[in-house]
Amino acid sequence: MKKALFNWSSGKDSALALYKILQNPDFKIEYLLTSVNQQFQRISMHGVRVELLEQQAKSIGIPLEIMQIPEMPSMEVYENVMQQTLEKLKEKGIIHSVFGDIFLEDLRQYREDKLTTIGFEAVFPIWKIPTKDLIQEFIALGFKTIVVCVNERYLDQSFVGRIIDQQFIDDLPENVDVCGENGEFHTFCFDGPIFQKTIEFETGEIVYRKYEKPKQESSNTACDSDDSTAYDYGFWYCDLIPK
Repeated sequence: MKKALFNWSSGKDSALALYKILQNPDFKIEYLLTSVNQQFQRISMHGVRVELLEQQAKSIGIPLEIMQIPEMPSMEVYENVMQQTLEKLKEKGIIHSVFGDIFLEDLRQYREDKLTTIGFEAVFPIWKIPTKDLIQEFIALGFKTIVVCVNERYLDQSFVGRIIDQQFIDDLPENVDVCGENGEFHTFCFDGPIFQKTIEFETGEIVYRKYEKPKQESSNTACDSDDSTAYDYGFWYCDLIPK
């Protein structure tokens, strides 16, 4: 079996991709890798508290490797932290990195190019599967997930804090991908076949945040988007409070 790490965002695409790779006898997932905002101790882009991330990893039963990232890092800073982390894991015989990306070609190419320079190979278990099929499979498998971040360019405040079900899907505007693959929304997965127990939480306050465009090129720590106009819009976040 090939030793691999899984790039875990805490959301639904990660959960479904992990479910699929765990069924692949060619791979053994040794670690879940997650980037965390160093200042606020929340998952980058999603805004979920580290405590809930740790509960996910414990319930899944795979060790968690956290990358501490400054709030608005330059790409150079982000890539340096990533490289140091991967080189450390490579010493343990891990040379495969698994992602839950679906159809963003530029993002896939970026990941593959960067990983190749370190001697890693990228793996994409749900690549090019139609997102309408993926979300239906996700629900049918018994996964449960809550929307924790929405980009106001695509969705209003009413969508954040909602559980993804058929009604949520039916309510989405036509220009919004049902999996939020373009950065329209992000989620926190709290139940499903990869979990030994449900992650318990309460919904807290809903907050609005608009990010200033960095003076130098930055990795997006808001709801992720490779759109150059991303900083023209704000984001609604729903805080989740561990029980």
